[in-house]
Amino acid sequence: MLRRNCLLLFLCFLFEQSSCAPFQSRPGQEWPHSQTGPPAAGRNGGSRGFQRVKRGWVWNQFFVLEEYMGSDPQYVGKLHTDLDKGDSAVKYTLSGDGAGTIFTIDQITGDIHALRSLDREVKPYYTLRAQAVDIETNRPLEPESEFVIKVQDINDNEPKFLEGPYTASVPEMSPVGTYVMKVTATDADDPTYGNSARVVYSILHGQPYFSVDPKTGVIRTALPNMDREMKELYQVLIQAKDMGGQLGGLAGTTTINITLSDVNDNPPRFSKSIFHLRVPESSAVGSAVGRIKAHDLDIGKNAEVEYNIVPGDGGAMFDITTNEHNQEGIIMLKKPLDYETKKAYTFKVEASNAHLDPRFHNFGPFKDTATVKINVLDVDEPPVFSKPSYAMDVYEDTPQGTIIGAVTAQDLDAGNSPVRYSIDWKSDLDSFFDIDPVRGTISTNELLDRESIAQHNISVVATKVNNPVLTSKVAVTVHVLDINEFPPELAMPYETYVCESAKVGQVIQVISARDQDLPQAGQKFSFKSPQEGVKTKNFTIRDFGNNTAGVMTLRVGFKRRSQEIYHLPVVIEDGGLQTLSSTGTLTIRVCGCDTDGSLLTCSAEAIFLPVGLSTGALIAILVCIVILLVIVVLYVGVRRQKKKETLMTSKEDIRDNVIHYDDEGGGEEDTHAFDMGTLRNPKVIKENMFRRDVKPELGLCPRRPVASQNSADISNFISLRLQEHEGDTSAPPYDSLATYAYEGEGSVAESLSSIESVKGETEEDYDYLNEWGPRFKTLAGIFGERSESQSDKKITA
Repeated sequence: MLRRNCLLLFLCFLFEQSSCAPFQSRPGQEWPHSQTGPPAAGRNGGSRGFQRVKRGWVWNQFFVLEEYMGSDPQYVGKLHTDLDKGDSAVKYTLSGDGAGTIFTIDQITGDIHALRSLDREVKPYYTLRAQAVDIETNRPLEPESEFVIKVQDINDNEPKFLEGPYTASVPEMSPVGTYVMKVTATDADDPTYGNSARVVYSILHGQPYFSVDPKTGVIRTALPNMDREMKELYQVLIQAKDMGGQLGGLAGTTTINITLSDVNDNPPRFSKSIFHLRVPESSAVGSAVGRIKAHDLDIGKNAEVEYNIVPGDGGAMFDITTNEHNQEGIIMLKKPLDYETKKAYTFKVEASNAHLDPRFHNFGPFKDTATVKINVLDVDEPPVFSKPSYAMDVYEDTPQGTIIGAVTAQDLDAGNSPVRYSIDWKSDLDSFFDIDPVRGTISTNELLDRESIAQHNISVVATKVNNPVLTSKVAVTVHVLDINEFPPELAMPYETYVCESAKVGQVIQVISARDQDLPQAGQKFSFKSPQEGVKTKNFTIRDFGNNTAGVMTLRVGFKRRSQEIYHLPVVIEDGGLQTLSSTGTLTIRVCGCDTDGSLLTCSAEAIFLPVGLSTGALIAILVCIVILLVIVVLYVGVRRQKKKETLMTSKEDIRDNVIHYDDEGGGEEDTHAFDMGTLRNPKVIKENMFRRDVKPELGLCPRRPVASQNSADISNFISLRLQEHEGDTSAPPYDSLATYAYEGEGSVAESLSSIESVKGETEEDYDYLNEWGPRFKTLAGIFGERSESQSDKKITA
């Protein structure tokens, strides 16, 4: 300090003996500052002019420690100017970041203090401005100067792992130095100042399995051949320490969970060398016999096991598959078992990995072998027929009780139970056959007819005596053989013709035959003429030997005028054991032909008909035409004679006649203008007549007697007639119009029209119409609705 002050004094002396005040600051906290003063009058002789500028104040950069915990404000530094003579004439001011709140300055001495603790990680430095002013005039003595207060870092932040805890995996059996992962810790302290942010990594827990690079944080395996099957999960604790790991440094830790991933380094192994299984002989083909399992310590696809049966004794009867969920070997039955044939099977099963890793081939074969012994259990089985099906032949019309064949079944179990036979009634509903329950012989129970049923399919049931529940069935087909019982006949009615120009030996018709006895493929027919051996004159039959024959001419000169039709008998024989024959007759017509043999006409009627139109067809056409003409004539006659019928066609209908008068009477008192008897219509005054379409009911009230014909009280007469109509249940089921045209002036009876009389109809129950049958269903519905809708209305006259 002393040497520094002396150096400054020497420099001041060199600059024209200008005074130089020593700075007031903390050691190492100086901020150089140059001040250019205004021109002033010289002190020697008072001459005016420019003078050399002298430095007003000098200081270094200020520092303040972060996280200061003292009770007094922390001293930062001191500001001083040469113009301050110590007479308190100069005032110092401070402005900028934190001035007045964080930093304060003594206006007289220029001392700067920090009022509170600062954190470099929040704000590393503050920029402020200082100025010296006259305390009285407040005039700036020097221009404003800017300086920086830097927060000096201390080691107050430990390293942190921002992404922890971590998870990583590495394959098992990895060599030493295999990369696992990299971790990074951050320190918030100043990396440019000291070792506060210099981080070093180390392992606190996890050795000797893993290691970490102290500078980079890379984690690697440190132990070879780590086996997942021994230990799968490792928890490693990593520490990051600042100050380069020195004593007193701050540290942070994180956890890394490292899992060893599986590789196929273990072969499958059976838990035992021999597996004993049992299976009933009745097990179905394809059913599971048993399960075996080879355990593999690996997981996932490395633990997938394939099972195979080693070829050898018993292996052909079974098959094995792998259950994908639990890697078990399922032994399946491949062929049917029979306890009586073979009671036990022995074979070997090999288990191997499906996915091999070539790095571990030196570990040995990745497969294992075990022996499987399967014992077949005896099961009480149904009887077994000697054949899967039976076929029998029997001639039709065989006498009842004839034995046509036999079936045989036996019990193959050790008990060898007797067997009883029966015919399933569903397969022989008509009971054509019978069977001996002990011997199994089948006999006919009815006469069989091949033409009705050529083949019978029945089922025979075999039942064990000691266990009737166990039964078995076999199909028996009975073929009904044909016997020659039907003679052959011509295949069709032939229409044969011979041309007038036919030559001798000409075949004019080829014929065939049919027989109901045998199928077409097995028939054999022969044809001949009954006059064989006797010389014929006109035609003969020639057998072609293939179930057909030809009709040949024996002469020429056939003429329609001489003889139009010839009849040729044909004898047909079949080829059965007992030959049957029949005689058919061919009708041969003589026709006119072209030169090439084409048919022209066969009779006089053929001249008017197209070739091939028969007489029967012509007659049918004529009959149809006549029928159509008769229908047309009847229709026209009915239309002409039809007359419009009136409503009153029956004398038994009791209704009022509609009588219309064009003249107007003189009122109710006028009894001389017209004959009042006409209005009363005395013709209808008869005994009570009932409706023809309604069933008469007992207890019906008879009609009230009408007024006398000589009565002049028209009003009373009409009222009586109106009441009579309203209460008449024997009236027809349709509306009747009763018109009384005589109405005088001033009549107190008002309108006498029967059209309005419906308003006064009495209520009547028409439910009895529903009991008369479907013909009155519609009528019952109409009157039923009418009765409901008009039950409350009254008819006014």
